[in-house]
Amino acid sequence: MPSDDLTPEEIFACTHCGDCCRGYGGTYVGPEDLAAIAAFVHSDPPGVVERYCRVSGGKYLLAQREDGYCIFWDHGCAIHPVKPRMCRRWPFIESVVTDPVNWMIMAGFCPGMRTDVSLTRVRACVERILKVDGRIA
Repeated sequence: MPSDDLTPEEIFACTHCGDCCRGYGGTYVGPEDLAAIAAFVHSDPPGVVERYCRVSGGKYLLAQREDGYCIFWDHGCAIHPVKPRMCRRWPFIESVVTDPVNWMIMAGFCPGMRTDVSLTRVRACVERILKVDGRIA
């Protein structure tokens, strides 16, 4: 009997449209992200914060350009090899576990996300991915 578990590839296929790089609340960057970006752009973490970040709720977010895109967007991610953890996980993020309806909201601007699968199954898939990643208990 086949498993009812969905794989990430069954519910998301990136189209490289860049819509996820528009911000929609911002991209949080932690110390590991800052260190990786700093090395990639030949700077140090304080320099990255000063030049490429803003603060929200006491946390660092990548700055957005006036058009809403991430400061590192240039018809593709200019820091792709070291893009932040939040970007690497898209769209498999905690807010989908908290409320699976968030999947449908995000899918409204992300053509790579399937919307014809039950949200219960989507939530289970996202939760499994985040557990493997050590992001939820």
